[in-house]
Amino acid sequence: MTWPIVGTSIVLVLTSLALSLFVLLHKNRGGGMSDLFGGGMSSTMGGSSVAERNLDRLTILVGLVWLACILLLLALYRWFPDVGAF
Repeated sequence: MTWPIVGTSIVLVLTSLALSLFVLLHKNRGGGMSDLFGGGMSSTMGGSSVAERNLDRLTILVGLVWLACILLLLALYRWFPDVGAF
């Protein structure tokens, strides 16, 4: 394998784990794991806490990096077709 494919694969695995964790931390109707880390302290303005909004932004950012890794791997495997062959 080439180093861009290996590097992108490592970033993909790390972002997959982070994305799974961030989705589990989100608060649903009855609270959630985010309450364990201070997400339960909500302000009256806007209906959601600052921690929840920051978690939303972080989840979207990690999701976009995850998607970019998927598309980059697709392009890399098209550029180097012999790398994925067994």
